[in-house]
This record gives sequence, structure tokens and C-alpha cells, in this order.
Amino acid sequence: MKGIILALFVISGLYACHPGKQISNSKVSNKEIWVFLMAGQSNMAGRGLLETHDTITNDRILTIDKNFQIIKAREPIHFYEPNLKGLDCGLSFAQNLLKGIDNSITILIIPTAVGGSSSRQWLGDSVHRGVKLMTNFREKMEFAKKQGIVKGILWHQGESDANAKAIPLYNDNLKKIFSIFRQYANNDTLPILIGELGNYSKSPSEWNAINEIIRQYVKSDPNCYLINTGDLKHKGDFIHFNSDGQRLLGQRFAETYLKSMSKAK
Repeated sequence: MKGIILALFVISGLYACHPGKQISNSKVSNKEIWVFLMAGQSNMAGRGLLETHDTITNDRILTIDKNFQIIKAREPIHFYEPNLKGLDCGLSFAQNLLKGIDNSITILIIPTAVGGSSSRQWLGDSVHRGVKLMTNFREKMEFAKKQGIVKGILWHQGESDANAKAIPLYNDNLKKIFSIFRQYANNDTLPILIGELGNYSKSPSEWNAINEIIRQYVKSDPNCYLINTGDLKHKGDFIHFNSDGQRLLGQRFAETYLKSMSKAK
């Protein structure tokens, strides 16, 4: 009993720190920390405009900074492209997920997405915009496993593959990438949630081809789940989801994950 009281005291003290400051969670039970990694390119990294409510923190929603320090999450969560970073779907995902899980659980969001990255670059562990893509993901996954239970991956990518040369390779590339992700997680049934590309491209046939590959891939993998985006709007550039779209995307990732939990029971 004394041990439980002490643990609760430690946790409450850790989460009372100032938002954005480091949170040492070395004595927090990792069984109550669910970790999700965000991967892909710019629509996962986030290009939306922030509003005040996107920066309000919650003691049960955490992320990391570029130095692997755990902090209370606020948008923007991604930090790899300082001049481009904007609102992503991570905070919305966590906020909506909390509505459907036990109050004892804390969510830790780990960002790994880099704008403009292709599936070929991910597979080749290319250095893209200063980030060695797969190495960075592996390092973040190793960190994640030490902090809590890795529960899933949020993936949005494909715009950079929407061309005649890359489209025929995309299905196999997804299969290989997700196999590597699960290998790093030591979990060959780890849920991977995949967002469709938007329905607003100036190259609709190529984007539609990528979306069809994504849909068919999800049917082939019982632990992959499709996130529909056909009604989401762009920010004016015909490439990136706007702020409302990012928030809805996060909500749909959360709702889909909660449904997958019910399915697994």
C-alpha cells in the first residue's frame, strides 16, 4: 500500500511541472503509458495553422523534444523542419483517444515524419532534410519501448510516390516498411493506421492510384486500418490538410484505434 501511495505521489509531482519543461518519468509505471509513433511525410508532420487551443497541454498527453526529453504535448509536435512545422494530427489523436480509455493511462506521442519523404527513401534509410529516416525511426522506437507499451503507428505518406515511376512499387514498399517497423517494435501484429491522401490534388489520377494501393494493402494486412480523408480540405496549396482537416484526421485515427481495440477483445 505504501508503494502505491508513493508512486501516485511521484506521478502527480512529475506532471505538475510547467508545460514544455522536461518530465522525468523514470519512476512512472510504463504499463500505464501507451506510446504511438507518427511516421510518413508532411501531412503527418503537419502544415496546418495553429490556434490557441492547439497549444493547451494535458497532463496525460506527452511527447518528446529533439533531445529526447519528455514534455507535455502541445502543437506543433514535430520538430525536424523548424521553418515548415505546423499543426499535425497528434494532439487531436491523443485528446480523442483519452475519451475512450481508462483514466489511469497516459499517452506518449513520438514524432518521426519528415516532409517530402518517399517510400523509397524510407526503405533506403536516406538522409532527407537532415534526418536519416529509418535510423531515426529505429532510435525513436527503441526509446519508446523503454517508456511504455508501444500500441501503434500512425502513418500518412504517399504524395511523393504519386508518379508513374513510383506507383508500381508502392505496395511492395509499404509491405517492407511496415515489416521493418514491426521488427523494430518486436511485435509482428502491431497496429498500423494508414491515412488516405487528400481528395483535392491537381494530379488526381496519381493520388487516386496511391489511395487504391493503400486500400488494397489494408485488406491484405489484418493489423492495418484505413483512415478515410476524402472530405478533408486543403490549406490552399492542394497538398496539405488545413487545420480543421488535421484535427479531424487525428479524431479519425483515434476512433479507428478504439474500434480496433474492441475488435481485438
